[in-house]
Amino acid sequence: MTYSLNLHFKQSLSPLELQSIQLLQMNQLELSQFIAQEIEVNPLLDVPPPDDEIMADHEEQAPYPAEAGSGFDDGLVDSAMSRSGERLNDGLDADFANVFPDATPQRADAPELLGQGKSMPGAGDGEAYDLDDFVAGRKTLRETLIEQLAFALGAASDRLIAQHLIDQLDDAGYLHADLAETAARLGAAVEDVTRVLHVLQQLDPPGVFARTLSECLAIQLRARNRLDPAMEALIGNLELLARRDFASLKKICGVDEEDLIDMLSEIRKLDPKPGTSFETSVSEAIIPDVVVRAAPDGGWLIELNPDALPRVLINHDYFAELSRSCRKSGDQTFLNECLQNANWLTRSLDQRARTIMKVASEIVRQQDAFLIHGIDHMRPLNLRIVADAIKMHESTVSRVTSNKYMLTPGGLFELKYFFTASVGSADDGDAHSAESVRHRIRTMINQESAEAVLSDDDIVDRHKKEGVKIARRTVAKYREGMNIPSSFPRRREKRALAKAKGL
Repeated sequence: MTYSLNLHFKQSLSPLELQSIQLLQMNQLELSQFIAQEIEVNPLLDVPPPDDEIMADHEEQAPYPAEAGSGFDDGLVDSAMSRSGERLNDGLDADFANVFPDATPQRADAPELLGQGKSMPGAGDGEAYDLDDFVAGRKTLRETLIEQLAFALGAASDRLIAQHLIDQLDDAGYLHADLAETAARLGAAVEDVTRVLHVLQQLDPPGVFARTLSECLAIQLRARNRLDPAMEALIGNLELLARRDFASLKKICGVDEEDLIDMLSEIRKLDPKPGTSFETSVSEAIIPDVVVRAAPDGGWLIELNPDALPRVLINHDYFAELSRSCRKSGDQTFLNECLQNANWLTRSLDQRARTIMKVASEIVRQQDAFLIHGIDHMRPLNLRIVADAIKMHESTVSRVTSNKYMLTPGGLFELKYFFTASVGSADDGDAHSAESVRHRIRTMINQESAEAVLSDDDIVDRHKKEGVKIARRTVAKYREGMNIPSSFPRRREKRALAKAKGL
């Protein structure tokens, strides 16, 4: 047996350093959740109050005017309304008739109006009411269908089957349940489940309870009295429609080109996912991490968005108070660890903000032409160029640009959007961005006519004239990535549309 001595170096990171790296790649929501968890376990951490609450506290402490009732002061009203439990006219030495002299007094025998007297929510206890309380709640798909059951089905057993089928709908309104399995689970006959399903398929929204896309379209066409044999043949061969094989569809449906165009127009009016209109999930707006504005001197003003920056405070007074009352060494050790973690968190958040600012500033410097002139002037950019410019590692730049957004005069972009591959120049000049080349291809195809549809070779030749060196397979790859068909189906479709319009 042979023994050997080897020397190995291994770099290890502490848990705090690993968490600091994780903070760098967190988006705003993940960072807020992480800070909330830290505040929950660390008694020395606290979140400062919002600016509007600070202003409200300041206004609450402001003294009233010496001469009450001498005038109507906006600051006085804000101060009185900000204090819970006090009526507005209690804070003022005046009644509503003096404050609003143009208001028409209400007759004693007239019914109370919304916003007057006790009919206004919160008026009795001085709390302001929320207009959202008067907005009708949005019904879900299940609630809408349940309401229609009483009118569609009479027997209790049928309603039981219907409720079971409703519970098995997906978000798009499709039913993926096996009818035989459902019948066995409920102890009912398969024929009864099928009969109830046919009744449910007549409910609103049209197309709900379909098991396939073809069945969904057929239900909607039947409701419009448009499900003739030709239309049945069309929706039964949707794979040919996806391939734009109009010649085969005309033969299968037994119609000419004009009738086929009318049928396709009817199909486009249908809803392939009828249940999505009842979706109750609220879409969250993206809050930019960096805001870029034009500077008066022609440059750019780059700043971090304060709404996206988490704010954390360390309560040193509370730490000192607890330290004086600690009698056990374990309690003092716990407090020291809490203070160490709190200091680390504030330093990590500050370093995170500085790093985002450095990366964003370099991106703006590199993509200055894009911000001024648009996507045609986007430069090719990669992580190494930015990392070398700001003296950071590529992995750090990659973490910073993940799920971070920049608001520019041209719109809101993810930081990764500015990093694109390079496409060579035909005249040995500056390289072109792959994103700008894709935009040119899309623009060329959108502007082509039915009689002059561009092939991939034509697109290559046009790019070469504009100084862009690109291969035919690259054009095909970019075109397929944008879900644009080749020249032959585009020519056939454009000619059909032109004929339908009578051009």
